[in-house]
Amino acid sequence: MRYRAIKRLKSLDPVRTANDLWKMCIEHVTSQGENYELYRIFYYDCYPYNRIQQNPVTGETIDFSKTEQYEFRIQFINEIKKKRKVALRLGVLEERGGWVIRPEATRALLSGEKSIEELTEDDVHFELHQKRVDIKIGLDIAALSLKRLVDQIILISGDSDFVSASKFARREGIDFILDPMWFSVNPHLIEHVDGLTSKIEKPSWFY
Repeated sequence: MRYRAIKRLKSLDPVRTANDLWKMCIEHVTSQGENYELYRIFYYDCYPYNRIQQNPVTGETIDFSKTEQYEFRIQFINEIKKKRKVALRLGVLEERGGWVIRPEATRALLSGEKSIEELTEDDVHFELHQKRVDIKIGLDIAALSLKRLVDQIILISGDSDFVSASKFARREGIDFILDPMWFSVNPHLIEHVDGLTSKIEKPSWFY
């Protein structure tokens, strides 16, 4: 999560996180003056994974519904629901590939720095993928643009998958702004937006 990387937090508080991200969105509107009015904040996410799996390295059974990450995400989503002018758009998490060795552990295995017997539980993770999220974003951008419900769309992301959506919105006359939260952006995406700005507090380590 970019928010966590910027704040350099070891753990996240769901209430503070929801408040900070909501304020960041509101800042996009208030910073432009009184002539701008917020239509709605669309937040896209998935409910966290809640099944039981067995770690292949340790043989330990893990109940994902009892993890700290699960508890945080449930509480965070509940906090986001309470925020004014927020529309929650939920996709689904899909199991894909099962347990996967992390890239750094794979490199260590291939270089001979580590053997299979030396793998730890942290060297593997259960692979999950979000589904139906990108399509919801694209459909919302198209609907807002075609119905002329807004004059400006601000996308908080840096994913080049949204190039087609941004190009479509601009062809419809929408001012399309990108907020990458101070992180680097795919040059192909920058080419197809009308502006680039980040409203969350700039981290001291960012140059």
